[in-house]
Amino acid sequence: MNILHGLRRLSSFQLIVLSFLLLIAMGTMLLMTPLATSDGRGASFLSASFTAVSASCVTGLTVEDTASYWSFFGQLVILILIQIGGLGVVTMAVAVTMASGQRVGLMQRHTMQEALSAQQLGGIVRLLRFILKFTIGVEFLGACLLAPVFIRDYGWQHGIWMAFFHAISAFCNAGFDLLGSRGGGSLMAYAADPLVNLTIMGLIVAGGLGFLTWADIITHRHHVSHWTFQTRIIMIMTAVLIFLPALFFFTQELAGTDAFTRFWQALFQSVTPRTAGFNTMNIEDLSEAGRCLMVLLMLTGGAPGSTAGGIKVTTAFTLFMAMISALTMKRDVECLSRRMPMEALQHALAIFMMYLFLFMGISIFISVFDHATMIDCMLETSSAIGTVGLSIGLTEKLSPLSQGLLMFLMYFGRVGALTMIYALHSRKSAARRRLPEGKITIG
Repeated sequence: MNILHGLRRLSSFQLIVLSFLLLIAMGTMLLMTPLATSDGRGASFLSASFTAVSASCVTGLTVEDTASYWSFFGQLVILILIQIGGLGVVTMAVAVTMASGQRVGLMQRHTMQEALSAQQLGGIVRLLRFILKFTIGVEFLGACLLAPVFIRDYGWQHGIWMAFFHAISAFCNAGFDLLGSRGGGSLMAYAADPLVNLTIMGLIVAGGLGFLTWADIITHRHHVSHWTFQTRIIMIMTAVLIFLPALFFFTQELAGTDAFTRFWQALFQSVTPRTAGFNTMNIEDLSEAGRCLMVLLMLTGGAPGSTAGGIKVTTAFTLFMAMISALTMKRDVECLSRRMPMEALQHALAIFMMYLFLFMGISIFISVFDHATMIDCMLETSSAIGTVGLSIGLTEKLSPLSQGLLMFLMYFGRVGALTMIYALHSRKSAARRRLPEGKITIG
């Protein structure tokens, strides 16, 4: 009773933070059991906890090969963690409450609103029903499209399992794969397969756009003028961040391959860094310019209220438009015939600075402590904090302390910067007074 009373006193943000910690703890315990590993000995605490954090935070960074190290039970636990972590622990808990016939209380609705980044409390239960139907439908469709390829290569039973595993992993933007060395590393064996490329990319983009975006698009369909201000920003940024990097990878990084394979690799590699963590090209072969571009894409991430991580495309767009407004000497930040609120700019700046501080600080620490090159450390840390999962092969070679820091970055990236800030305060306090203005020179 005391525990229940204590939970009722927690804020929505604190419940979100604790729910992911509980999911990680349960996943760690299950992965440490003998049933979870292929050799029947069970995983060490570090391997189990790192994998549980990576799966729950839908990242994809690993210290053990998912295909060979974990048994079917271990892989099933990882997949469940990915599904719950992708949709959100709160969302799944409310879904169970609805399925049991119980009424969804006001506290649960408010917590769901914060978890989904919804702008209003009304219609939250209806939105949850849409999320569940959309998720099941898209993941099942993706599995059906992947099944013929995997059944052809791995047989009926294993092929169907792999189709569902990769469909869920792609939609939840997790990046876990079961191909291992058999696939040459992630999905490299299917670099020139149009069906696999289109399906995985479609699932990644579908999960990365966010459920609120899809609800808006499905409601208003092709009437773009009726889309919300946020939906239009998300679609513009998504298109820009897919096609411009694809052009760079096609012209600069893949000159040695045939045009057909190069096209699919370039397009795939422009989609996956912002969200998922799959790859169809060897990341180690990228130039420093290519790796820097990957870092920027991983830090940017997907849309708010999605399965993707990063600072989010809306944050990046807000900061970019603020820069444009400053350069053109405008008083307000304006775009698409709208004025952006000052609170949004403050939040965007706070999120960006927190991500930048953690990303650079931990990259420098790992580089010094583990004697690794700075660009490789930046790639691993941006992959962790952006909950992406792309790796240059450094993660499994790091010391336990550095791996622990990557675990923290994955958790921070999934929970979100603002959620962490608000979780540390019992309530958002509005200032009742304003101090005298202080003059400061900028630039």
